[in-house]
Amino acid sequence: MKRNIYGIVVSTFLCCAGLAQAPSVAPPVPPVLPAATPLGTGPLKAIMEVDPTLAKHTVYRPNDMNAIGSAKLPIVAWGNGACAADGNAFRIFLTEIASHGYLVVANGPIGPDRAQFPPVVLPNRGAAPIGAGTPGDAARAAAPPVITSTPPTTTAQLIEAIDWAIRENSRQGSRYYGKLDTAKIAVAGMSCGGVQAIEASVDPRIKTTIVANSGLMTVPTSMSGSGKPVPKESLKLMHAPVLYLSGDESDIAYANANDDFDRIDHIPVFRAIEKGIGHGGTYHDADGGAFGKVALAWLDWQLKGSNEAAELFQGPNCGLCTDPQWVTRKKKVD
Repeated sequence: MKRNIYGIVVSTFLCCAGLAQAPSVAPPVPPVLPAATPLGTGPLKAIMEVDPTLAKHTVYRPNDMNAIGSAKLPIVAWGNGACAADGNAFRIFLTEIASHGYLVVANGPIGPDRAQFPPVVLPNRGAAPIGAGTPGDAARAAAPPVITSTPPTTTAQLIEAIDWAIRENSRQGSRYYGKLDTAKIAVAGMSCGGVQAIEASVDPRIKTTIVANSGLMTVPTSMSGSGKPVPKESLKLMHAPVLYLSGDESDIAYANANDDFDRIDHIPVFRAIEKGIGHGGTYHDADGGAFGKVALAWLDWQLKGSNEAAELFQGPNCGLCTDPQWVTRKKKVD
């Protein structure tokens, strides 16, 4: 059967009947493949590397840049969860996106192998009973764990990544010379990195934003690393379509994301909540899991104009709207 990359297939990891007897033992951690190993399900297998001209970031790109032909790669700047400085922390998820024809630049250089596989929470990534609760709950003054007011990466690094990519596109001798679509740029991030993405979204070059497992707290915080508070009023400075992607009410950022959604009324905004998933998302599942498919579809729609990808989000019978695994809300999207 032909695989639809926009289809959402979520496996049941443990049956309810055997849950009580199931030992809380994490599965063995798979071996970490060398950074130069081409990965991803897209037509352009991708690798990760640290470019010497951008030492504080990790670049995800098609392994064979000549294989893109006359096409141009949109640019995605990514902020890690906890604003961590390990650019390989979301390798599976980001490599999958890059393999479908994107240049992805993550904050932080390649870190130790252990950064690629965070601690596993069984059986449901720390989730409460399956169900997405009631969207629109008021935001609670809660911050995702491990976030501090002085993270190791900053919002400024997202802008540095974008500036670097644009320069490389115009620099003769660069492997990216004339191969990037500098008019199609996205910022995205998970948890603390999502706050970075929101703060960076004021840049007029940004065409879309993905805020994953994240949202602004009602009490302004400087967790983005900018050194200044990021209040809820910052949402009004966003000017391009935004996707809020998270787990259900067990996701500590769930209520903050809902509150952000409720406050945004001037730009297209889509709220996607996957049932049974907590704050850790599905980034480390095969090919980035369900989150990888949704994020890729959003980027394909917003940056590549894909009508097929748009079907996941547009219309009363949109792909996510009718998927029982998801709870959705949207404004100005149809």
